[in-house]
Amino acid sequence: MLNIPFDSNPNQTMTYEEVIDAYEKLSLAYPKKVSFQAQGLTDSGEPMHVCVVSSDGVFEPAAIRKSGRQILFINNGIHPGEPDGIDATFMLIRDVLGSAEKSKLLRHLVLVVIPVYNVDGCINRSSFSRANQNGPEAYGFRGNARNFDLNRDFVKSDSRNAQTFHEVFRRWDPDVFIDNHCSNGADYQYTMTLISTHHDKLETPLGDFLFHTMLPALYDGMEERGWEMTPYVDGPEETPDAGIYSFSDDPRYSTGYAALWNTIGFMPETHMLKPYRDRVVSTVAFMETVLKFVDNHHVSLAKARAAAKKKTREKETFVLDWAIDTTRVDSVLFKGYAAKYKASEVSGLPRLWYDRDEPWTDHIDYYQHIRPVLEVQKPAAYIIPQAWTPVIERLERNGVRVQRLATDTEITCEHYVLGDFKTRKHYEGHYLHSDLEIEPKMMTRQYRKGDVVVITDQDANRFIVETLEPHAPDSWFAWNFFDAVLMQKEHYSAYVFEDLAAQFLNENPALRAELEALKEDDDDFAENASAQLDWVYKRSPWYEPTHRLYPVGRLDQTADLKLAP
Repeated sequence: MLNIPFDSNPNQTMTYEEVIDAYEKLSLAYPKKVSFQAQGLTDSGEPMHVCVVSSDGVFEPAAIRKSGRQILFINNGIHPGEPDGIDATFMLIRDVLGSAEKSKLLRHLVLVVIPVYNVDGCINRSSFSRANQNGPEAYGFRGNARNFDLNRDFVKSDSRNAQTFHEVFRRWDPDVFIDNHCSNGADYQYTMTLISTHHDKLETPLGDFLFHTMLPALYDGMEERGWEMTPYVDGPEETPDAGIYSFSDDPRYSTGYAALWNTIGFMPETHMLKPYRDRVVSTVAFMETVLKFVDNHHVSLAKARAAAKKKTREKETFVLDWAIDTTRVDSVLFKGYAAKYKASEVSGLPRLWYDRDEPWTDHIDYYQHIRPVLEVQKPAAYIIPQAWTPVIERLERNGVRVQRLATDTEITCEHYVLGDFKTRKHYEGHYLHSDLEIEPKMMTRQYRKGDVVVITDQDANRFIVETLEPHAPDSWFAWNFFDAVLMQKEHYSAYVFEDLAAQFLNENPALRAELEALKEDDDDFAENASAQLDWVYKRSPWYEPTHRLYPVGRLDQTADLKLAP
């Protein structure tokens, strides 16, 4: 039998061991349609498993693509305290394989499923970590074995979970991606809310297809199934009656990462206060609605995605950062509960609560468009000194085509001098940088045989640009991979450098004139001997050239480079 605990008690979710056992039984029951294998490690020491469901028993991505079928990738348990998708996805597969009618949904697509992504958190089981959630009785924990929130790790890739995920995701290159979640936040009447890859962030052919064709069909389909759905509730104020924003997902999140590869991503978020049974059943309904849509639109989806990939390979300007476009306000019919305030029994001060005896339905503001706020012209290629191994490994793990210099070569290219920036403390094991100021400079530097060249003529262009341009919000600079260049390695003793500085100024009268002008214009600077000496030092040959120099170069052409085969 292919029963799971939920079948007899709809307030139960499977343990990790029960998940693996259920999928192993599924693969034994349908050996010609189901492949279930371990694909790599997680931080728990346990493997990550991948289940592939194919109607004709073909389990290789290239052969599936050749047959004209689409690939739908489903990820579960990234936050195991939100286990809805773990149970729902198994039930979906069981239903599809067990029904002649539903099996037709596999005519034009193949399912690729990670039953539990955060294996570590799934094993760490309790009944108390989700204080806001209504069931199930016991569940996993949000953090993984190293206490990372894996839905912040898709670019920095600190965890073995993420490293394995990248290899699996890039191997399958899915057309559509679903990452199942359960929400936190406001109270309202809906069981299911939805985050999608933001349509404005996708290349135009695919973004238009998502916005004008796919999303309306999914909302209509869910309503027909009795699970009316609303956009994820995230807005300018504490309560949804003030309006909601379309979630602008950065690449650190699963749907934002998917967008880097022209994959349409969905993050269904069931409402945490609804019964577990309803959350699971509505998640099944959503995934089946997506299957039906892909079955009916596989040709147009394939065309839109192919056009989007071509545009990514060929376009010259990439957007690095976005903001909500507050000048474009739409409305959405929303079903909520009255938000009220009463005295807290804990503090005696006013506290928010939602009165379920006062449901309301009204149109509210919906800001579903974003605008570019930072753009960059892509170079012909990036060059990365081979010493920066963690960055190079992440490029390769994501299927980026990298090449290496065949000989030591002196190259003139653009580099960034790094200026001021802000730093957020204690964020997922990092000190995340933002609002970086840069100064581009053409420089001639000596590169060594084996240094890495990444030519920007590939499907991975957006991933390459958004990780290697340091001022992008989820760049590898932002995630501290290049912090070593921010610290001076050499300095000076003032009583020694005073004489060298004086001699240097005497030999460079234009620099002395500039110094004197600065003292004339700035009284504080004029009274600060240390600041003046440092100013001279940073313009002298004794100042280290690598301090605050971003080591990744931007090449405007690659024709003269000798690259290893």
